[in-house]
Amino acid sequence: MNVLLFWRRLFGNDVEPVGHRWTASESDSPFQAEATIFLVLRRMRGPLIILILIFAVTVLGLVLIPGRNADGNVYRMSFFDAFYFVSYTASTIGFGELPHPFTQAQRLWVLISIFVTVIGWAYAIGTLLTLIQDRAFRNALAMQRFTRKVARLREPFLLIAGYGNTGELLGRSWDALGRGFVAIDISAERIDSLDVVQYNADVPGLVADACNPGHLEAAGLHHPYCEGVVALTNDGEANLAVTMSAALLRPELPVISRTVSPAIEDRMHAFGTPTVVNPFDLFGDHLRLAVKAPASYQLLSWFEGGPGTPLPVRGQPPARGRWVICGFGRLGQELYADLKADGHAVTIIDSDPAHSADPSIVIGDASEPTVMAKAEVQDAVGFVAGTNNDTTNLSLIAAARRLNPNLYTAARQNQPANASLFAAMELDILLVPSEVVAREAYARLSTPLLWRFLQEVPRQSEEWALDLLDHLTAQCGQRMPELWKIRLNPTEAPALTRWLHSGDVYLNDLSRDPLDRDQRLPATPLMLLRGETTTLCPHGDIQLAAGDEVLFVGLGLARRAMETTMESEAGGAYVVTGTRLPAGWVWRRLTRVK
Repeated sequence: MNVLLFWRRLFGNDVEPVGHRWTASESDSPFQAEATIFLVLRRMRGPLIILILIFAVTVLGLVLIPGRNADGNVYRMSFFDAFYFVSYTASTIGFGELPHPFTQAQRLWVLISIFVTVIGWAYAIGTLLTLIQDRAFRNALAMQRFTRKVARLREPFLLIAGYGNTGELLGRSWDALGRGFVAIDISAERIDSLDVVQYNADVPGLVADACNPGHLEAAGLHHPYCEGVVALTNDGEANLAVTMSAALLRPELPVISRTVSPAIEDRMHAFGTPTVVNPFDLFGDHLRLAVKAPASYQLLSWFEGGPGTPLPVRGQPPARGRWVICGFGRLGQELYADLKADGHAVTIIDSDPAHSADPSIVIGDASEPTVMAKAEVQDAVGFVAGTNNDTTNLSLIAAARRLNPNLYTAARQNQPANASLFAAMELDILLVPSEVVAREAYARLSTPLLWRFLQEVPRQSEEWALDLLDHLTAQCGQRMPELWKIRLNPTEAPALTRWLHSGDVYLNDLSRDPLDRDQRLPATPLMLLRGETTTLCPHGDIQLAAGDEVLFVGLGLARRAMETTMESEAGGAYVVTGTRLPAGWVWRRLTRVK
């Protein structure tokens, strides 16, 4: 038992984050951290027993065979001398015959023992090499390294289940914020790509099935620094399993899950309050917005792109008329419902004969000119290529444009490698499911106020969106500036606490330069959150209260200046009252005495 405890302490994990006793042993994964040493002992049991027997018999023979000292008298080696001789002989160090020269009988016994020992070592080394190549051993070793790496994390991290295209996009954006994440994926190739991408910090990755709750626990689900779980696999059932495990094991954690199935989405909502992202549903909403309110869609796309994103080109919406959708799968059905809800006539092209009873569906291969003609593409105003094949979608767009060059075109891109081809087509709107999901997850997790703001954008007028676009481009240029949130509480705004309680702080005060309060900082308030009430683009004369949260967009220098205002007593007093307080401790003491 003591030996087992020693190996567990040597190879196991006893890391205890402050305020929580969390160790790798909390994970009931089939690959425990200490499984490596037990696997080695089990596989090497035979070779080790053989080596021990060889050593024991050799030592016993040297003890029993008599030798002669320098005076010619008979002597017998002690067990210690025999074991010492066998040890350095077996390790090929070779100090010679000790303590006295051997007799012929002793040398014959040593000669036989050497050859037998070589055979034993060859057997042991061969078994060890086989063990190193064994998949179970490599999995156990990888699990041990991964678990220890996760246990050492001392900063908040995100658990990403499914490190495909969507997971990589989210991981890059998350890493750009200076925040860490842990990835788990069933594909070894995807996890290996973590070493190729240049992240700011080392990213722990595990090749495992995310459906197994034990693997999620090993990935840090119970870790006190885990700040959220994101299920981004291409399998809806797998994402449902991750959502269920997170909701049952860590119900307080925010969970974001991806699916394109309404049935699975309903099952996900049965477990807590996860955020379910359906890229087809979101694209349908975006298409409706782009057609009805192009300026609002331009604003929405700009904010979703994140800091540094160039301002997208504002599209020209088509005239009201009939649309043609190629492919009546989940995407086609979603777009059909959305366009019909807006009063558009829609014609479907699909190759499934099961839909032949519906007069609005043209059965056939959309790449054939006769099918295109039957769908009357030449008289349509909009065309959507929504199949799950990129080559087919590109060819459909090209064929439709030959018939009607004025079409408003939309397409679905399935593979990231084809991004340049779709860019060359100059589509009016493009669906990349991985990007849609990654942006939605990023907005919800990085800045929750930003996500709430984006939810309100489609409900605003075109004039409101145009005014905000003009203001932001005039203030910050054609690239998306920084976004940040401030909380007016004693922890994050200690310098403003007493002014907030007295009701002397206004929104305009936060936009004042702490060095010259008459100068306005290049920052715009996008949303004010007070309790559960939100105010879009609040006026500067609104009175702020303790606990308010404000979402700002602007240049980085404005963010740093606001931090000075909230943290420096002198800066806070100056922007609120216009009075400059002494900056030094001595002068502040003298001022109080007076």
